[in-house]
Amino acid sequence: MKAKEQGIFLAALDELEKEKGIDKEELLGAVETALLAAYKKNYKDAENAYVEINRENGDVKVKAIKKVVEKVENPATEISLENALLHSKRAKIGNEIKVDINAESFKRNAIQNAKQIVIQKVREHEKQNVYNKFKLLEDSLVKALVKKMDEQNNLYIEINGTETIIPSRNLNPNDHFVQGDLVSVYIGKVEEGTKFTKIEFSRNSEKFLEKLFEREVPEIAAGDIEIKSIAREAGSRSKIALYSPDVNLDVKGACMGTNRMRLEAILSELQGEKIDLITWDEDTRNYVSSALAPANVFSSEIVQEDNEIIARVCVDNSQLSLAIGKKGQNSRLASKLCKVKIDIKGLTQEEQDAILSGNEE
Repeated sequence: MKAKEQGIFLAALDELEKEKGIDKEELLGAVETALLAAYKKNYKDAENAYVEINRENGDVKVKAIKKVVEKVENPATEISLENALLHSKRAKIGNEIKVDINAESFKRNAIQNAKQIVIQKVREHEKQNVYNKFKLLEDSLVKALVKKMDEQNNLYIEINGTETIIPSRNLNPNDHFVQGDLVSVYIGKVEEGTKFTKIEFSRNSEKFLEKLFEREVPEIAAGDIEIKSIAREAGSRSKIALYSPDVNLDVKGACMGTNRMRLEAILSELQGEKIDLITWDEDTRNYVSSALAPANVFSSEIVQEDNEIIARVCVDNSQLSLAIGKKGQNSRLASKLCKVKIDIKGLTQEEQDAILSGNEE
C-alpha cells in the first residue's frame, strides 16, 4: 500500500465504525487473517508467517517467526545467528525472532484485497444486524412505512430503518397503498440464509388477522378471550371463532367495542374484507350452526363416515343460498373453521313441521 492509500483505508474503517457500528479492530483482524491466507496460498514456504497492519499508519508488513540456530536446515522456520543479528542485536542461539519478509509485490496488491475483505465483512455485519433486529420481531405485528408499490403490486416498505419487499402473493388482494402510508405487517419466521436473512412478511395470512385482533382487543391480548380458530379468504371474507371461560363476558361485544370502534379499526386494515364473529362451542352441532352465520340453521347432526367427521345441516329453503354462500364460500369457511365436512340440505316448511312433530312424539 502507498502511504496515501493506507491513510484513506484507515479513515474508511473509522467511518464504518461510526456509521455501521462495526469494531475497527475486528475489521483489521479480519483483513490480517485474510491477507495471510492469500499470502500462504502464493508462498508455500510461509507456514510460520503472519501479516501485521500498523494501527497508526496502515502499513502492511509480512513477518515470520524464526528460531536462531547454528546451522540452518529449514530456511522457512530457522535463521542463522549472523543473519538474526541483522534483525535484532539481542539475538541468541535458541531464541525466536520476528523477521520481515520481502513481499513487496504482495503488499502492493494488499489494498485491493483489503477493500474486498472489508466489503464482505460489512455485508456479513449488515446481514447479522438484519437477522438480530427481525428475530426480536418474529411472530408479531409491526407498523411499516410504504415506499412504493410496483407494477406487479409488490410492496416496498421500511421497518425500523430497514427497507424490504413484501411480494404481492403475501398481500391482501385489496391492498393498494401509496408512498407515505403506514400499514400493519405480520412478521412470521425469521431464519439466517446463506446470502440473506429469510423473513416471512404477510398481510393475507390468518396469523395477520389474529394479531390484528390481539392489538385492537385488550381482552384477547390479556387472555380473557381466546381465538379458537380462524378461516380466511383474504380480501373477501373471514370467520373467527371466539371463546371465554367467563360466561358473563360478551366476547362478540368486546371484539366489536363501543360503537363498533375496535372492529372498524380491524376492518380498515383489511380494506373491504368482511368478518364474521363466531362463538366457539364444544358441542360441534352448535359450533357448526353458529359458523354458518348469517344463515339460520334449523337442525344439525354430527356423524362419522370412515375417518371423516360430517355435519349434516338442515336449513329452510329460503336460507339455503345464504348458508352455502356465493360460490360456496360461506359453507367452505365454516367447514374450515370447525374442521368438519358440512353437508347442507334445504327443507320446506312442511318438512320442518313434520320433523318437529316427530320430535314431539
